[in-house]
Amino acid sequence: MKKFSLTALARTQIRQAIVAPAGRSASTVFGGHEHTMRQTVIGIKASVTLQEHENPGEATVMVLSGRITLTSNGDSWEARTGDLLLMPAGRSQLSAIEDSAVLLSVAKLGRPGVSELEYDLT
Repeated sequence: MKKFSLTALARTQIRQAIVAPAGRSASTVFGGHEHTMRQTVIGIKASVTLQEHENPGEATVMVLSGRITLTSNGDSWEARTGDLLLMPAGRSQLSAIEDSAVLLSVAKLGRPGVSELEYDLT
């Protein structure tokens, strides 16, 4: 068994995102190429948008800290600390309204692997 402090990981990823040239930082807490599910803590600097990506299966975004906007298929949802968003099928993009950290959980359908978004972040 492993135990993680998502609060501490969120703080670390936000600090790293603020100084990163791309304004984002990520760390996988569970999963990898050999697993169907993968969970990644992502830090995003305020006003940074992660490029639009395809949802490869079932995915959720839990806001650990801050405020974000998820846009997909012409719809937009704003979420803040403690909110959980169920990502719709299709292409989505994530924007930080303020310095934020999220837990992206993806269960890739079909075959184990990594989502486009997670690949872009590594």
